[in-house]
Amino acid sequence: MQSTMLKAKLHQARVTHSVLEYEGSCAIDGELLDMAGIHEYEQIQIYNMANGARFTTYAIRGEEGSRMISVNGAAAHMANVGDRVIICAYAGYSQAELLNYKPRLIYLQEGNIVSHSSNAIPVQVA
Repeated sequence: MQSTMLKAKLHQARVTHSVLEYEGSCAIDGELLDMAGIHEYEQIQIYNMANGARFTTYAIRGEEGSRMISVNGAAAHMANVGDRVIICAYAGYSQAELLNYKPRLIYLQEGNIVSHSSNAIPVQVA
């Protein structure tokens, strides 16, 4: 049996470009992709904190060090420049793989600068 689990997350990334007349996908700074362990052309989910939109696309490698998050094609209707988004990738894991399972969580601040990383989401009590 396989369980679908969170593989990687770029938390509170800022959209730097929103380009409607583009083939599609989401261009992400290559350094951020590597840090998160997200592969080029891998399916990703994007959750827009500004408007609640949730959509699926795939990652493409942006220029290393550019801090770019470019939402392209039809998805450009879902995010504006400056919106904060959460970008997630999921993967299937066997029960044996789950014994050592840890997601890669990358937390970003203004300018898509990494503030810290983790492999566990802290529990917050309201």
